[in-house]
Amino acid sequence: METATTAAILQALPDPVLLIDSQKTIVTANEAAKNLMGVEIEGRSLALALRQPEVLDAVNDVLRGEDQQSARISLLMSVRRIFDIQVAALEAATQSDARAVLIMHDMTAAQNAEQMRADFVANVSHELRSPLSSLVSFIETLRGPARDDPSARDRFLDIMDSESKRMARLIDDLLSLSRVEANEHILPDGQVELRALLADVTNTLSARANSRSITISFVRNGDSVFTNGDWDELTEVFHNLIDNAVKYCPEHTTVRVEIDEIQRIPEIGLPGVVIAITDEGDGIPAEHLPRLTERFYRVDKGRSRTMGGTGLGLAIVKHIVNRHRGRLTVDSALGQGTVFKVFLPSVRDMAEPDDLSQY
Repeated sequence: METATTAAILQALPDPVLLIDSQKTIVTANEAAKNLMGVEIEGRSLALALRQPEVLDAVNDVLRGEDQQSARISLLMSVRRIFDIQVAALEAATQSDARAVLIMHDMTAAQNAEQMRADFVANVSHELRSPLSSLVSFIETLRGPARDDPSARDRFLDIMDSESKRMARLIDDLLSLSRVEANEHILPDGQVELRALLADVTNTLSARANSRSITISFVRNGDSVFTNGDWDELTEVFHNLIDNAVKYCPEHTTVRVEIDEIQRIPEIGLPGVVIAITDEGDGIPAEHLPRLTERFYRVDKGRSRTMGGTGLGLAIVKHIVNRHRGRLTVDSALGQGTVFKVFLPSVRDMAEPDDLSQY
């Protein structure tokens, strides 16, 4: 009975577990281990089943009577996976003569998250260091060679003002991204009439567009349509997308904003609405499209900074759209322009929040 209970517990464990005898043969493997290493793993030598010197050394140490051993290994499968290995002695011999137990804990997700955190900190540091270095340099110049040069002082102060505003935009976007990511799992409880919101955003941006001889064309198809949402967050989404289109379009072109109701949102299946923002710009090379919503990813870093971009706008857009249980797509053709589409469920057809967890 005890052996049966032990076997049942072993099979129920989510981590791969191996029982090893004194000859370093795998005498028992649970289901998780078989899924990872193959169903025929029992009876094989550990050295052949898991070609990792660190693991073999740990098992040898335990079999010689040393304390519990640990190691970290990397296995190249369809993707590279990281495992923390724990090896401990079995005090009493089992029916299978196992002398050691080896447990493999998958650390891939945690390792990837840590790498993303490190990359994020490095990117933030880099983005802040550049304008800060400029400010320090200009302050030193104003205290020295340019102290009595009014024209140089005014020019440097203008640059310092621009760099300080750039840092302020970055900090604002970082705070916005942090807030949106924290609330991404919470469905907004308000209702937003999308045509009114889009009219408000296009009117706000029309002056900037007109200054570059760009026309914003807002096409209102059908009647009013509502979605469960947060007015300010959705305003940020469409302000960002339309403003980007205006920034990167040539002069004397048109940015088209069109809203339509649809029967089914792709990959979600709910009836809803699609808002398409189409520009007549240079287009985006295909290799960049999958990474556009990554934090700090820029197609043209120099041009983005010149235009006042922080590299966080589309990441914020993605998380806000996700929070609204919507979908964001982008299509682009070089020399023809780019189309961003935001799909949102319409309020009269939206499921209760509990029903939306599958999306």
